[in-house]
Amino acid sequence: MLVFFNPVKFGITFTFGNMLALGSTAFLIGPKRQVNMMLDPVRIYATALYLASIIVALFCALYVRNKLLTLLAIILEFGGLIWYSLSYIPFARTVVSKFMMACFDTEF
Repeated sequence: MLVFFNPVKFGITFTFGNMLALGSTAFLIGPKRQVNMMLDPVRIYATALYLASIIVALFCALYVRNKLLTLLAIILEFGGLIWYSLSYIPFARTVVSKFMMACFDTEF
């Protein structure tokens, strides 16, 4: 319910939580290996989308302070998080892409 009543506060905490999650994996496997894995050609676009969505969410929550924009940025960040997480599972993005195409492939 915090998302709908106060999306700015939720956006800040959710984004800092995601940054802590990235930091914790860097702590566990080492920062150099984390960066090398993030910049792997297979997941470079997922990493860029995820990091950009974190920046956009923080910008909307801290600077703009618009509830609707912050809510949209949270949704974008959540989508980036899912796509970034799927990049670590072999063939997961391909399966999800095909599933989404099958679900939304309608002809009029």
